[in-house]
Amino acid sequence: MNKHDLVFLKHFAQLIGGLVVLTGVLMLGAHYLYANHPREQSAMMLAATNARISPIGEVFAGETGKAAMEQAKAAAALAAQAQVAYGGTLDGAVVFNNLCGACHLSGAGGAPKLERALWAPRIAQGFDVLLKHAMEGYTGNSGVMPARGGNPSLNDDQMRATVQWMVDSIK
Repeated sequence: MNKHDLVFLKHFAQLIGGLVVLTGVLMLGAHYLYANHPREQSAMMLAATNARISPIGEVFAGETGKAAMEQAKAAAALAAQAQVAYGGTLDGAVVFNNLCGACHLSGAGGAPKLERALWAPRIAQGFDVLLKHAMEGYTGNSGVMPARGGNPSLNDDQMRATVQWMVDSIK
């Protein structure tokens, strides 16, 4: 290697070193400016962030947990009552056709079809028992009836009207 090559490599290394130092100085300056500048967040971005980081569930333990669970259950029931299903209609046919018929017309999940032979023993128990099972749910030998047909926003009057309509419609 001759002397010119060594001089070139020395100057080139100094140039690269200077550029690295300049890059570091620029990065530190940008960091200083950005750290002193307040961030602006839109309300939508803040709401979206809060929704992403909100807890999915809660853990309850002991007597305190039991009380909190009961309070949460009561709050959910109260919220469900505030949102009455099907516009609050008391026409049992409307509720049956939109909700109950999915199982009671096809027999899905062991639900008895609207046939006298299947309903005679149930009707013999009395209307109050039928209404209680419809409202609170029931687990029998042939399947499970979810509370309020799986729609907690049905109110008591709608449940009564629907059960009455079903009993009156049995063939």
